[in-house]
Amino acid sequence: MPDSVRVSLVPDTPPSVPDFTQWPSFPFEGDLRVKHLDDPVPVEPPRKGEAHRECTACQAPDDAYIWVGERWRVRAMDRPTGLPMVLILESRSHLDLGDLPNLLAAELGVMTVRLERAIRSLDGVARVHVNRWGDGSAHLHMWFLARPYGRLQLRGTFLSLWDSILPPISEGKWRENLALVAAWLAEFGGRPLAEPPRIQWQAPSSLAAQSASAGNETTEGGSLLDAIGETADPPDAPGGVPVAAADDEAESGAQTTAEPAELPTPQGRSIAEQEGDHADDSPAPQQEESGGEATAVPPQASEVAEKPGEVPPQAVTGG
Repeated sequence: MPDSVRVSLVPDTPPSVPDFTQWPSFPFEGDLRVKHLDDPVPVEPPRKGEAHRECTACQAPDDAYIWVGERWRVRAMDRPTGLPMVLILESRSHLDLGDLPNLLAAELGVMTVRLERAIRSLDGVARVHVNRWGDGSAHLHMWFLARPYGRLQLRGTFLSLWDSILPPISEGKWRENLALVAAWLAEFGGRPLAEPPRIQWQAPSSLAAQSASAGNETTEGGSLLDAIGETADPPDAPGGVPVAAADDEAESGAQTTAEPAELPTPQGRSIAEQEGDHADDSPAPQQEESGGEATAVPPQASEVAEKPGEVPPQAVTGG
């Protein structure tokens, strides 16, 4: 009889940590290990807006956004985050990226360029990262993330991670940036809904006390990762997305204080609770697909020739 062969089980060797963990832009250091990969599921769960799941974007009113137009809307996080600006471009029609008719597909290119320019015009912004994930919601939404100027360590793939790590920017600066972007977009049509904080006029004797109290205040920031939440169910809970919380009322007394303007705040939950992965959008008349391929005029030409509205008729032609 041949000799028996003895077989022993060898435990799985965990995969080595990839090289990108050594990149300067990677936000973590120290001992790391690769998480266990779950087995694939036979059927993926529906996203928001699919099957029986309600689309939070279609339920969100216009006042949940910083700018609205006939076919597109732009919303912000519900509070400041670590980056100078995080915005979401949504279509009004309940369509995903691959379902856009030619007209909306051409307009998406024009709106993407226009919003990128608006964000890049803000002080302290070097680049604007444009992302589309779509694993949490079936409603088209594009993410725009502003990278701070001079922060070379934030360049590249991990900018969305840094947004949750960096301390949030001030409430006043955040509101001012939202108002500037909304006003920029409104130059080409649509309606701006974000307003900058108003100047708080007060007696000189109160300035010292206010400065002392301001030094003790901290801004509670949001989290882009919570809002995206592509692989988690809790952030998918439906609800509206407020643009921002109201400013605290200034102390009354011998001073006369003008109330700060509030950004539109809809009824509902924060963006982190609404989105499984990105913001969603409200329903609107769906545009008929024109025959042939749509062609977008170069941004410079389209913006010069535009009339009130989102995208000039010249920007889209049927083939």
